[in-house]
Amino acid sequence: MSRIKRQFDLIFSLVGISLFLPVGALIALIIKIEDGGPIFYVQERVGQGARDFKMIKFRTMIRDADKIGSAITIGNDSRITRVGRWLRRFKLDEFPQLFNVLKGEMSFVGPRPEVPKYVMLYNDTEREVINLVPGITDPASIIYRNENEILGKFGDPEKYYVEKIVPDKIRINLEYAKKANVLSDIFVILQTIGLLFKKN
Repeated sequence: MSRIKRQFDLIFSLVGISLFLPVGALIALIIKIEDGGPIFYVQERVGQGARDFKMIKFRTMIRDADKIGSAITIGNDSRITRVGRWLRRFKLDEFPQLFNVLKGEMSFVGPRPEVPKYVMLYNDTEREVINLVPGITDPASIIYRNENEILGKFGDPEKYYVEKIVPDKIRINLEYAKKANVLSDIFVILQTIGLLFKKN
């Protein structure tokens, strides 16, 4: 990660945490009230250099959802809570990842980090993406913004995800990384924010 990119991440993660902490506290309270379960969902993801780290999100699914279903979310997944659907719609479940950015485990813009079981399936070319710092958003996430709905159309959504979507996402992000800079990152962030106010 370049020094300028890291400084950008550090400054704006601190600003983001400061500004949205009251909202985060309210979200945490609502999640707790809904079903009494954990506020956060912490999942092992693969970061830069194939180092595992704990990615933090607000919990949007029922307790132990990962034990009763796939690692990917498909269509109108019945495991998603009422509050969770609202949080996902406006990407508010991603807010805690600002702490991952602050720690240097993630960046604002970079390939979305995958779970180890999928990374193990990467070929040599695809593994190049692990050399990049993972991010909260990326160009591939914008292109595949309706990924859940796409996967819901297939009889074996996990197979389609692994064989079609993952390789294409990696291709997109590797191409972006060749020309990425702070200005292009800001553009990706603005595109991501803009999508929150558009109907799918």
